[in-house]
Amino acid sequence: MDTAETDGPKTEERPKWDNKAQYLLTCIGFAVGLGNVWRFPYLCQIYGGGAFLIPYLIALVFEGLPLLYLELAIGQRLRMGSISVWNSISPYFGGVGVASQAVSFLVGLFYNTILAWVLWYFFHSFQEPLPWSQCPVIEDQTGYVPECEASTPVNYFWYRETLNISPNVETSGSLHWWLVVCLGAAWCIVYICFIRGIETIGKAVYVTATFPYLVLTIFLVRALTLPGATEGLRYLFTPKWEILENPQVWLDAATQIFFSLSLAFGGLIAFSSYNPEKNNCERDAVLVGCINSATSLYASIPIFAILGFKATSNYNSCLESNILALTNKFDIADQNMTIENYDSWMDYLTEMAPEQVAQLHLRECSLQTFLDQSASGTGLAFIVFTEAVIEMPGSQIWAVLFFVMLFSLGLSSMFGNLEGVLTPLLDLNLVPKWMPKELFTGLICLLSFSVALIFTLGSGNYWLEIFNSYVGSIPLLIIAFFEIVAVVFIYGIRRFSSDIEFMTGRRPNLYWRVCWMVISPLMLLVVFVAYIAVQVQSHPTYPAWDPEYEKFPLPWVQPYPDWVIAICVLLAGVPVLPIPLVALYQLVKFLISRQKRGSRHAPNNPYTNQAFEIKKIIITEEQHFLNIKI
Repeated sequence: MDTAETDGPKTEERPKWDNKAQYLLTCIGFAVGLGNVWRFPYLCQIYGGGAFLIPYLIALVFEGLPLLYLELAIGQRLRMGSISVWNSISPYFGGVGVASQAVSFLVGLFYNTILAWVLWYFFHSFQEPLPWSQCPVIEDQTGYVPECEASTPVNYFWYRETLNISPNVETSGSLHWWLVVCLGAAWCIVYICFIRGIETIGKAVYVTATFPYLVLTIFLVRALTLPGATEGLRYLFTPKWEILENPQVWLDAATQIFFSLSLAFGGLIAFSSYNPEKNNCERDAVLVGCINSATSLYASIPIFAILGFKATSNYNSCLESNILALTNKFDIADQNMTIENYDSWMDYLTEMAPEQVAQLHLRECSLQTFLDQSASGTGLAFIVFTEAVIEMPGSQIWAVLFFVMLFSLGLSSMFGNLEGVLTPLLDLNLVPKWMPKELFTGLICLLSFSVALIFTLGSGNYWLEIFNSYVGSIPLLIIAFFEIVAVVFIYGIRRFSSDIEFMTGRRPNLYWRVCWMVISPLMLLVVFVAYIAVQVQSHPTYPAWDPEYEKFPLPWVQPYPDWVIAICVLLAGVPVLPIPLVALYQLVKFLISRQKRGSRHAPNNPYTNQAFEIKKIIITEEQHFLNIKI
């Protein structure tokens, strides 16, 4: 593999991408993840379809792209991992890299657990019929499992057969061996693809970054031919302009574009550090950012077409059950009452025999209601979509393709998470020289697997939602804010612009400079304050799956216990603690060093050369503190 020399006091060989395509595919694969398939469509659904694109695109232009460009540029210029980059800019900002590394490690724990769930569904997708298509029979063969009959086969397979979920977060339960096996398999696959760093990643991304687009295209063609697909697309693209008055829409748009691009994880900095210095990182940033957002929109089309098909199927089933009840009650001849003339029949019967119709307790059937039944995250992948697949001809094929696509999306994102953990450790020479990189990578994967066993408990799904909500939110906003401060105000916007001119041949234009200096940090600050304000307004709750709940199968929304809230605060705060701690350590170190030098040589004759040297040393230390280049 090609190598390049690293800038710094030690001349070391640094890995280098074999070609530009490997680098771009890796960045795209890291940015395009599971959130593009299940989070973005969900936000479009609940926030008025096409209207949500307006705040989303504004956030992309003024927050996402500038931050993406900044990370790619600083990584390419300094050619280091996240810790070394920020430490070289100023030792007082070394904690920013440590915080990125901590977040990457914690996010990788639950992200790979989702891949373990995907593997579990993938293994079951070859059965005929699909195991989530019907309820299992009880042991004496006299009926179906009551929990399944009370809910649906899809819900039962997810909550009981897969998660074997406990009734609340306080009931941990035991480790589930099938999830432990799938989790181990997921980490083994990640390790095999990552065993030799970017040399093996560069080969794997040819598949993991491109295969999801092939599957999405296949799903797009198939989904558009399903009955009810047009209803789903009409729901997606019909804007509800009044929804833009809700400030929550703008908050979710800003956070979605931020997390979707995988900013502040350190992985993008590490990937760009393997580039040659003469590379157009501005074009790379625009390309990766636009492809990521286009993928979100592209994925929404087949997803909403399938959701429209599912809503239409549920709507027709609802009408058919009502038709059967009315036919039996009023002795209507078969085929006289159909879905097409149901409304006219209902108007007639309601007018002629209102009391008898009321006694039937008919279901209220509304296509709009079924379309409004939104689901996000795991609910979309493992409940809504699997239920829709049952109704599709050749359901096994579509299930296999869907879960292979999800695994490819998640695997390419895991490369970036693991790179954000390993590269800083290797750059700081924290790995013993006698230990091969392959062994060290294996130890990190083994450690991650061991910690992630918490997600294979009966309460594992609750803990995964906690990690997802608190690790992948506030810490990233804080890290990104300090990244901009470090580059613009410490490293210096002029110096940074000169570096970009050296790498690309031209200085950043006014748009980039204004975003870096004013708009982007201001947006991050506003989003952070708004996020905190939203969180403190109400007690955090979570939906629990409890068959003993009187309104089962509806989820039982319960408040988090105080000790769980304390853990949530720790998960949001501990990853970013290195930022103030490292800065405080460096400040104390500087003050002690200055005091020692002053006491060692005092008093001094101001007219001697010795006093001049002491003064020069003190000035140098102060300039180092401010990181001002002489």
